[in-house]
Amino acid sequence: MKILVTGATGYIGKRIIPLLVNEGHFVVCAVRDKLRVHKHYLEEEHIEIVEADFLNIDSLNNIPKDIDVVYYLIHSMSNTSKDFESLERQCAINFKAYFETTQVKQVIYLSGITNEEILSKHLQSRKNVEEALASKKYALTTFKAGIIVGSGSSSFEIIRDLVEKLPFMITPKWLNTKTQPIAVRDVLTFLNAAKNNPSLFNKSFDIFGPEILTYKDMLLQFAQIRKLKRYIITVPIMTPRLSSYWLYFVTSTSYKLATSLVDSMGIQIIGKPSDINKILDVKPMTYKEAVALAFEKIEQNSIVSSWKDSMISSGRLKNSMHKYVNVPKFGCYTDYKELPVIDEENTLNKVWAIGGETGWYYGTFLWKIRGYLDKLVGGIGLRRGRTSPTELHVGDALDFWRVIFADKSKGKLLLYAEMRLPGEAWLEFKIEEGLLKQTATFRPRGIAGRLYWFSVSPFHGLIFNGLIRNLTKK
Repeated sequence: MKILVTGATGYIGKRIIPLLVNEGHFVVCAVRDKLRVHKHYLEEEHIEIVEADFLNIDSLNNIPKDIDVVYYLIHSMSNTSKDFESLERQCAINFKAYFETTQVKQVIYLSGITNEEILSKHLQSRKNVEEALASKKYALTTFKAGIIVGSGSSSFEIIRDLVEKLPFMITPKWLNTKTQPIAVRDVLTFLNAAKNNPSLFNKSFDIFGPEILTYKDMLLQFAQIRKLKRYIITVPIMTPRLSSYWLYFVTSTSYKLATSLVDSMGIQIIGKPSDINKILDVKPMTYKEAVALAFEKIEQNSIVSSWKDSMISSGRLKNSMHKYVNVPKFGCYTDYKELPVIDEENTLNKVWAIGGETGWYYGTFLWKIRGYLDKLVGGIGLRRGRTSPTELHVGDALDFWRVIFADKSKGKLLLYAEMRLPGEAWLEFKIEEGLLKQTATFRPRGIAGRLYWFSVSPFHGLIFNGLIRNLTKK
């Protein structure tokens, strides 16, 4: 079959594409920016990449009309727009208008469980999108998932941050809210098994794990898996704003995502039983099994996708990578350094491992201080880390940077700063003619930007000199 995956660079999209290709299907990936696509996708004969923005209906003409099945995975948990509900609905309306002119037979939509009378803004938006997608021209299959648990998922990483960093927690009352978590592997099994299945046409199913747990239960069970003793006290005095700040400062999440999560976590997420497990022969695993499996993937360095690499983890670039690949030359301040490379392969491996758990090779404590300062002014800080300790791809998050260009064969890595700055900043590493060339570029915005550059310049001399020395030595 010819299958279209929307949200192809997202958490679920990245994971379902290999499953479909391995089954012999031809997969069309719809993305807003081709630069964010992994290089091997461009070399894969069973994958086609098309640029399409579902808010721009004209761009949808780039999508082939001979699609059999579509996975609708478009969703932004922390869209920076206050009007995200109408934007998400408009995406669905434009999608429907286009695909009703094609030969598509089935659309598979991944939503969230929406059984409560009062829903969060994001869950209500999910429900509205389902209504907008319904059509008489194609069949709609909707899966409504509980909290998704897996390596790299936002819920998993936030719980991990809390459990591994805080032996004692005074927490908001919403930790007593009940939910039914589901392993990401089970979600993918449902999605994959649903394609071209007439018994699921024009039907909606809640999918969830076998247990009803509170968020507190999830934290404590997570701690058991990690062999950690943790103590949790819930208090009723934390307002939504205080709760958001609590998540923001303790975990790697952005403030926008924290507010969205707090908004949703106050709503009970309990699924309605159905015969879907029997129909598709799926036996969802327990929460503990899902967590244990996630850590197996982490230990094997085989995390396929992470919420951190999504644009929702900062929202600064908004998927427009191509605008930042060409580093500006005029009206900028630069810190340029070069040193001979003794062992090119060793240096490249160091560059590709920079940040995250590895650190910054010199003055890492100063980088951490900069991260803390960024958090204080509403930035993302350093806690976001990186998904893989050794691999980098365009679009990946790297501490408070975003990978804009990464080509190991060409010896070039380009990072764009997502920290709060009075201007824009790039950091480039390039091996050329036996030299490692390291360039920090800053384009100031107004007087504040210029004052900022001169205030940090003394630290640059120390940090960047130490960094390039340690990158080039054996």
